[in-house]
Amino acid sequence: MSDQVRVGLIQASNDVDGAEPVALHKEKAIEKHIRMIEEAAEKGVQIVCLQEIFYGPYFCSEQNAKWYEAAEKVPDGPTTRQFQELAKKHSMVIVLPIYEVEGIATYYNTAAVIDADGSYLGKYRKNHIPHVGVGDSGYGFWEKFYFKPGNMGYPVFDTAYAKIGVYICYDRHFPEGARLLGLNGAEIVFNPSATVAGLSEYLWKLEQPAHAVANGYFLAAINRVGTEGPWNMGEFYGQSYIVDPRGQFTAMASRDEDEVLVGDVDRKMIREVRDTWQFYRDRRPETYDEMIQQIP
Repeated sequence: MSDQVRVGLIQASNDVDGAEPVALHKEKAIEKHIRMIEEAAEKGVQIVCLQEIFYGPYFCSEQNAKWYEAAEKVPDGPTTRQFQELAKKHSMVIVLPIYEVEGIATYYNTAAVIDADGSYLGKYRKNHIPHVGVGDSGYGFWEKFYFKPGNMGYPVFDTAYAKIGVYICYDRHFPEGARLLGLNGAEIVFNPSATVAGLSEYLWKLEQPAHAVANGYFLAAINRVGTEGPWNMGEFYGQSYIVDPRGQFTAMASRDEDEVLVGDVDRKMIREVRDTWQFYRDRRPETYDEMIQQIP
């Protein structure tokens, strides 16, 4: 396995109004993202990550049972199978954020991880689920209406090119899971997101570089772009990026354009940084008992 890994991040606008049928959203978004993955392949990308629930709008702006129709089985649903074929075609690892249904009607915000040979490696289910309004508009991040909190911990996937973890959107505000991904062996952590300008934009370039430094890994953050009707609750401000274990930005996308951001990761840097900053050696887990208590 080479130490040099080429990573691609796809940020994109949603081209269909939210009032349109779910099937149309999925059709148009999947077509767009397949084209962008083809572009990533032409640029030599080995691991690509799409944005949070890539095949439609950020429908959590409203509370509408219509959107349950977007959910699929993972890995047995049609979208995962389609992208397994695409991964195999391009020898590309794909991190595929998708709306998952388990059983009859249990829903998760999930990312499937597909290896370069098209095999399904597993999935991550978003652990931290927000439920907050945006001003007086009635719109917000109403995710508890749509998703059950994840129940699979913080897995790391041993892909053809690197050991990777996933942390979805709101997860990024919680350092505990970010540390567990490092303890579980992640070399690159992907954070597919849907986040708008305003309350937390200043944190976008603050929290995740801090996770990368504190845990000695690369972090790749993805955000969508544009505004989405009929809600128009704010601008999805793009600026997807890759940050290294020293907290330095090595690649940054635009604020408002569909884009395949490409950056190169040198896995040797992880060892170099950890040899300098021995944060894992100097941990004191015996002093952290209170962290797992419900206080206050």
